[in-house]
This record gives sequence, structure tokens and C-alpha cells, in this order.
Amino acid sequence: MRRNRTGAVWAPLFAVLVALAVPWFLWGDARVVAGLPLWLWWHVGWMGVATVAFYAFTRGAWDRAMGVNRG
Repeated sequence: MRRNRTGAVWAPLFAVLVALAVPWFLWGDARVVAGLPLWLWWHVGWMGVATVAFYAFTRGAWDRAMGVNRG
């Protein structure tokens, strides 16, 4: 039962990560922050969010699925 609940959390999270990876709402926006386009800053920040999410996934759901026992 725990595996189904965990999957129910991770699947939507990954869907959101994928859906917001492309900043469609910034298309055509010419704003520049610190010398770089705003959409590029979005990607930098989003890759940080994705990194944290994937790290949490590898320390939780992935370990349980692979039978890794962290002591």
C-alpha cells in the first residue's frame, strides 16, 4: 500500500516538473536580469528545483523500489 501512495505523490510531481520546464509564459518577453534573459534565469532556477526533487526521489522511492537499505 505504501508503494501506491508514494507513486501517487511522485507521478504528479514529475508531471509538474516536465510541464513547467519550458517557460511558455515567458515567450516573447524581452526582459533582461543581470545581463541574461529572464527565460534563462527561469531555466537555471527550475533545474535547481528539479535537482532537489530528483535527489529526494533517489533517497526515498528509488531506494525502496530497488531494495536498498540505508542504515
